[in-house]
Amino acid sequence: MNKLIIDAVKNNIFLMIISNNNTYSVTHENSKNNYEKLIVLLSDFLKSKNFEINDIRSMYINRGPGSFAGIRNCLSMIKAIHMVKKIDYYCFSFEDFEGKEDLSYENIPNLCEKFKIEKNLINPIY
Repeated sequence: MNKLIIDAVKNNIFLMIISNNNTYSVTHENSKNNYEKLIVLLSDFLKSKNFEINDIRSMYINRGPGSFAGIRNCLSMIKAIHMVKKIDYYCFSFEDFEGKEDLSYENIPNLCEKFKIEKNLINPIY
């Protein structure tokens, strides 16, 4: 099962694909220009790793706190992908997992499952 993690609330836009035991990631400058072409950045990243959006089975999106523009644009993009492709998404915050030792991006899907983060629910923290 291929999983996509997107974090656009910090200093950089971070994208990660988890596929079996492999992880692929890329970062981009957190700028207005990159927010406006977030879907292009995502598409280019997927293509560079020989994936398509249809290969993704679940998405994990950082809902904040952080950059308002990053949260808004990321959630809008994810909602659109969900509506068109029916890919489930999970909106997490690192605050959801306070006190946990392994807060690496690779562990986000496991933490969302462990803490019963609801799928397809948006509750941003600005």
